[in-house]
Amino acid sequence: MDPIPFIVVAGSTWLLCLSFGPLYLDLFDIPWTRGLLICVLLAIIISTLAYRRFIWTVDPAVRDSLSAGIRFHRLCLGGIIFGAVLILLALIAAVMIA
Repeated sequence: MDPIPFIVVAGSTWLLCLSFGPLYLDLFDIPWTRGLLICVLLAIIISTLAYRRFIWTVDPAVRDSLSAGIRFHRLCLGGIIFGAVLILLALIAAVMIA
């Protein structure tokens, strides 16, 4: 079991949710306290799912059976999806501001 992927996913989730979430939700006229509560709940849910995926139900034999190429491909795909979501959120925010 390797806790590093869980720490990265959970830490990134909390960082993004609490850094940008309340400001982004403020664009949709959601009060700060409610926006902060929504972001904390979202971060808790995602952290729980990451814990289940990377710690609770991990099977070390699966990691050994996947080649480095497949793991790198998944990492690149995740980065592309993450970047696309950030761009989509930025476009929605730009439309809301204008």
